[in-house]
Amino acid sequence: MSTLSTAFKPDTSQTTTIGLMLFGGAVAASWVGINLAFPALAPTGIPSAVLRLAIHLAVLTGLWLGLARTEFSASRRINIWLGVAIPFTLWLAVAWNLAINDFFRPTVTGVPKLPFAIFAPVIIGLFVLLRSKSIATVLDATPASWLIALQVYRIFGGIFIVNWVNGTAAGAFAWPAGVGDMLTGIMALPVAWQLASGAENGRRAAIAWNIFGLLDFTIAITMGTLTTPGPFQILGLDIPASLGTYPTVLVPVFAVPSSILLHALSIWQLRRIARRQEK
Repeated sequence: MSTLSTAFKPDTSQTTTIGLMLFGGAVAASWVGINLAFPALAPTGIPSAVLRLAIHLAVLTGLWLGLARTEFSASRRINIWLGVAIPFTLWLAVAWNLAINDFFRPTVTGVPKLPFAIFAPVIIGLFVLLRSKSIATVLDATPASWLIALQVYRIFGGIFIVNWVNGTAAGAFAWPAGVGDMLTGIMALPVAWQLASGAENGRRAAIAWNIFGLLDFTIAITMGTLTTPGPFQILGLDIPASLGTYPTVLVPVFAVPSSILLHALSIWQLRRIARRQEK
């Protein structure tokens, strides 16, 4: 009897993984559905503002909780947290102000500003963060699942598909960007769970998830460039350039670089874990 009951015992880990996937999918579908049902909501910028501030708070809270797991003194934890929080917040404030004032609005003849807004923070951030011993210590003290679970917010990338339905975004950009973002967000919690539970394939799944998330950005940035007014536009010639206007523009000028940095930190953290286990 015990053998029979063991044979039919459900795999709780697999059940949890599927449940988290379904939950993420339901949230993503609900977000798209709400924006389609209330088309006047997104242009107000209110949903974008609430999400951006919530994600910002989540990142800084996660950093503080990670610092609390280190052996740093209280004063050093505060200094490190402020050293990240202040420039991170200033970056958001400057990007937000420029976005509201149409600084990033593309023109047919002008030099595109979005690529600079995306890659400059990434280059500077990678140079600073990956050279910081303090950040390395925080990563070593923090569960690797945290950085992955944090990006569950990517499910809200479905707003690009809403923009396509409303005729304000080219399908060549909206579909790969929106679907890729939603899939990355939907898989964030299941992958984080697999990693946290110590599943045999947890680390491989985490690496694959990070690579997929970065490929999503590569495709989205490429298609965004090809469908936005400017010297490189060859698609979506009859579609307004919503990608460069507020509030949508906050995604490429702040959310995308932030997420790329989170992916980079996650991969670095996973590699550090692997090296420690090999010793």
